[in-house]
Amino acid sequence: MPQSMSNHWRPFLTEGIILSVLGLGAIFLVPTIADRAATMLLGWTLMIAGIMGLVSTLSARTAPGFEWSLLSAFTALIAGTVLLWKPLQNDAAPETLLTMTHVLIVFFMADGILSIILALAHRREASGKWEWMMANGSIDLILAGIIISGLPGTLVWVLGLFVGIDLAVGGASLIALALDARKRTSSREKRMNG
Repeated sequence: MPQSMSNHWRPFLTEGIILSVLGLGAIFLVPTIADRAATMLLGWTLMIAGIMGLVSTLSARTAPGFEWSLLSAFTALIAGTVLLWKPLQNDAAPETLLTMTHVLIVFFMADGILSIILALAHRREASGKWEWMMANGSIDLILAGIIISGLPGTLVWVLGLFVGIDLAVGGASLIALALDARKRTSSREKRMNG
């Protein structure tokens, strides 16, 4: 495994844990609140995920797929910003819901494609557990397809559930990558010392 991945397992683990917590929060909280509040919660969730992604990615510049990780973090940050900005511009709940739906479709499609590209970059670099990232990208594309097929009747609880699933699976994939990198680093250190 490349030395760069071994050196950066901690930021991946931290980001994975935070994404998983945000995902579970979206799954359990969004369905229980009104349209506007759900939009705000999803916006903040994606914004925090984007910021954590930027911090994690920038601290691991030599890790495989750096550029794709950076684009993925910016995608979450932009989607979160749009969701937070749009409700402030218009109070009409149906339009807010429609805007949120379109923003999330674009987010899932872009993040799915970027996650698949990132998984392939990790595969080329012989990083362990890249399959988790591939699964995350595929799930994003499936979620986008489900939302599109449910238009115009896709409800806010479905969107919160899907954002939660996306973040939880993304977090799990990062945790798997980080733990695999830590395990390999530990094994290598034992061989060198013993």
